[in-house]
Amino acid sequence: MHMTVENELFRETVSRFVQQEIVPNVDEWEQLEQIPRELFRRMGELGLLGIEYPVKYGGAGAGFWMTVVLAEELARCRSGGTAFSIIVHTDMSSPWIASVGTEEQKTKYLPGITSGQTVCALAITEPGVGSDMSSISTRAVLDGEDWVINGSKTYITNGVYGDLYFVAARTRETGRKHQQLSLFLVEGGTPGLSVSKKLSKTGMWASDTAELVFDGVRVSGTNILGQEGEGFYQLVAGLQRERLLSAVLCISAADQTLTDTVEFLSQRQTFGQSLSTFQALRHRIADLLTEVEAARQLTYHAVRKFVAGEDCATEVSMAKLFASEMANKVSYECVQMHGGLGYMRELPVERFARDYRLWTIAAGSSEMMREIIAKSSIS
Repeated sequence: MHMTVENELFRETVSRFVQQEIVPNVDEWEQLEQIPRELFRRMGELGLLGIEYPVKYGGAGAGFWMTVVLAEELARCRSGGTAFSIIVHTDMSSPWIASVGTEEQKTKYLPGITSGQTVCALAITEPGVGSDMSSISTRAVLDGEDWVINGSKTYITNGVYGDLYFVAARTRETGRKHQQLSLFLVEGGTPGLSVSKKLSKTGMWASDTAELVFDGVRVSGTNILGQEGEGFYQLVAGLQRERLLSAVLCISAADQTLTDTVEFLSQRQTFGQSLSTFQALRHRIADLLTEVEAARQLTYHAVRKFVAGEDCATEVSMAKLFASEMANKVSYECVQMHGGLGYMRELPVERFARDYRLWTIAAGSSEMMREIIAKSSIS
């Protein structure tokens, strides 16, 4: 494990912020089905939105372990949607500017991203395309020095109030399939870009999710990210970060849910004694705690390989698969141990069960993770 003294001091700062400025508000944000823009700005003021970005753009110039700390503490707010929206902004969209963007793009956009003035969204998934990114049908056609984008996207987190969209579109119709996609920066309010629908979800209520339509959206040639035709490879490269952080969120939120459950079992009396004295329940908690720790250590192992720049697709896929499946097991068992109260929306355990069901689907389904693992191990 690579948690330094600096990491742990940072953890104290984030934890204090989460407990003081997020936890008291999550019930309201859940009902509103979005988090306020002011939250991004407040986090920007505290230097929480640009952890790994250069100082000259408003970042902290720190490493990925610090980002892991941020995700771990955000997940303890007991609102999966709140943590999800923030991590989409910090780690599932904007890193492409830092990694493949031009100096002009970095100077133009990163300061707003790190300050929280510019909220980011990633627009890849389409109504007919999910895991098979190479089959994206949204198209961008070169018209003079501009690109004109047409198509639609769905399940876009931060899609309703996003300021900057990272859009995957097909820019070629011939050649190798994996060399036909490109990534574009599209600003909110660009003519032709519209939110066709705000989506209503089972969980992750605080994370606003949208369907987007691109109808003749014209962007400058300078808005392409990296090289034309390299979009698929850029997206694949970003998946390891995305999947690691989804695993981290699952582990930390499951750990928090178990803590809440142990407290409930200690307080709830039945047959003249607290539920925490019943061996059947104590042993179930012990098994779940063991699985949480196993998921944490597997994920930390994958993080170490990721940070070292090693090939880690298999380990990351294992971590994402195990952590997300574990979180769903924890949610089932903890709701069960709460009895009827666990089915009521007055307790965070019910929300956890709804929110974290998503993570066996998002950022690469469990089925996709198993296929990646199998390909690396079975000839």
